[in-house]
Amino acid sequence: MGSKGVRETTDNGEEEMRKMSLLKKSILLVTSYSLLVTIIGCGYTTRSMIANKFKTIYITPFVNKIDITRETDAGYKYRIYRPMLETDITKKVTNKYLFDGNLRPVKTESADLILKGELVEFRRDPLRYTDNNEIEEYRINIVVNLSMWDKKENRLVWEENGFTGDTTYFTLTTNSQYKSEDVAVNDALDDLARRIVERTVEQW
Repeated sequence: MGSKGVRETTDNGEEEMRKMSLLKKSILLVTSYSLLVTIIGCGYTTRSMIANKFKTIYITPFVNKIDITRETDAGYKYRIYRPMLETDITKKVTNKYLFDGNLRPVKTESADLILKGELVEFRRDPLRYTDNNEIEEYRINIVVNLSMWDKKENRLVWEENGFTGDTTYFTLTTNSQYKSEDVAVNDALDDLARRIVERTVEQW
């Protein structure tokens, strides 16, 4: 083989080595970036959003604003009244904050944040009927208006109207998913409390 052929072979080999080196650098860069993102993601928690400034919360007893004197019409025929539901909401929300651990429920004088809430609607809507036109499945909705206040600065942090917790339940005991209305209401309360706490600790 002549000297020209040797040079071409050498040049081709060097070019291949350069390509391989560039590929390895690219893979290393992508891997390093992915690792960095993963590390940052693992270090990110909902606690970091609020713990630096807010550590305690006072849950004002929820107020029942359901108008039981209003005449029933087509739009509100499934709107009903359940005694002491506002008290049950207050207890559920307080317990959910205790369980979550990001904010500690305290008395109003020690609180960094104050949550105020109004119960505005409790609905039980039929979802499914049997062949005999019996109601087989209901959806329960518990609707509240919420506001979160920074107590030290006397400032409204956020406000949500029509905030809803819900669940569905089957009424026939022959159905494997049957549950009583009391159990269903408790499930809807759990859902509402969970949503409220999640709304509180997310980034504002």
